[in-house]
Amino acid sequence: MDITYDLLLRIFPALADAPSWVLVAIVAGLPALACFAFMGVGPVIYVYAERKISGFMQDRLGPMRVGKWGLLQTIADTVKLLFKEAIFPRDVDRTLFLLAPIIVCVGAFLPLVVIPWGARLQTADLNVGVFFVAAISSLSVIGLIMAGWASNNKYALFGGMRSAAQIVSYEIPAIMLLLVPVMIAGSLSLQDLVAVQAGGLQNWLLFRYFPIMPIAFVMFFVAGMAECNRTPFDIPEAESELVAGFHTEYSGFFFAMFMMAEYTEMFVISAVSSVLFLGGYLSPFPGGVLQTLGPLPLGWFWLIFKAWFLIFVMMWLRWTLPRLRVDQLMHVAWKVLLPVAFVLVVVTGFFVLLPETANGFLWDRWVAWPLTLAFVAFLFVVMVRALRWNRRRAQELAA
Repeated sequence: MDITYDLLLRIFPALADAPSWVLVAIVAGLPALACFAFMGVGPVIYVYAERKISGFMQDRLGPMRVGKWGLLQTIADTVKLLFKEAIFPRDVDRTLFLLAPIIVCVGAFLPLVVIPWGARLQTADLNVGVFFVAAISSLSVIGLIMAGWASNNKYALFGGMRSAAQIVSYEIPAIMLLLVPVMIAGSLSLQDLVAVQAGGLQNWLLFRYFPIMPIAFVMFFVAGMAECNRTPFDIPEAESELVAGFHTEYSGFFFAMFMMAEYTEMFVISAVSSVLFLGGYLSPFPGGVLQTLGPLPLGWFWLIFKAWFLIFVMMWLRWTLPRLRVDQLMHVAWKVLLPVAFVLVVVTGFFVLLPETANGFLWDRWVAWPLTLAFVAFLFVVMVRALRWNRRRAQELAA
């Protein structure tokens, strides 16, 4: 909010004499509008990207007809959903039926308020930012149960109950894993969590206490995917069993609100993972290289880049892995993630308290760049081979 206040006074000096409540309303309202716009526009980009990624992985072209390379396809779909009639099934509870998608969207939107896009580019720097994200993200469970109950449909009700059981189950190990970076930073503020990772990629919490923190990162990311109901954890929307789960009876813009919330939650989970483990808005290069471009700060670029890469991984996994059964899904949460999360919390706390290892292991700074370069080389080789296969397959089909 500080940067918003400074820009306002620089552009409109007369606002300096305005009442304090006017300044607070403007300074708080503008970032809120920016976050809301990001929430509305982001899913349009993510849906198009997922269609193209799934098409590439399944030897298809994806959307190609509306606009060049199908760029306008998701915009056309959005316009269609905006003007499509909302159908209310018989005997639904209209109040709960209408409130459910609103609550789900609010639960997806509010965590954006505390995500730091830069050292001074943040709507609200709460000293309990991690706790705020964990608490507000749980709000969507209420909306999903309301959607299933109010629809007067047994498939929707089963989907809502499955979603509640799944999200509550995976929230427990996720919150336990949140304690690991919090103990290292000694703060619940997201800005403080980013600050302790300054100095380049070798200082990111992902490589602290190696190999403990990489395990914590992967587990937290898996739990986040389950909270987003993404494949292989999309049991609440299993079309082979429940038609469409909790949103079976929703149409038009109400259906679009559920999809908007899901893709926004994907970004929130990816952004929070970036802040906790990947340096947040900090450049991976030491010495602040590429942290700014002239007078333009690039913190927002690095955060979005890291978050979008993790969203790509979510899409990659969706079109690679099969859906888990309900018993397998609960087994992963209660018998794999939760026990390991407890062990990681205890072990990390022990090493943080020891003076010799309070700042990590001796070999931490030497593993970051070699592992990162090896991972980038692996991705490059995989993508090149996939592109060659795709091109060869296209030539075979053309022949």
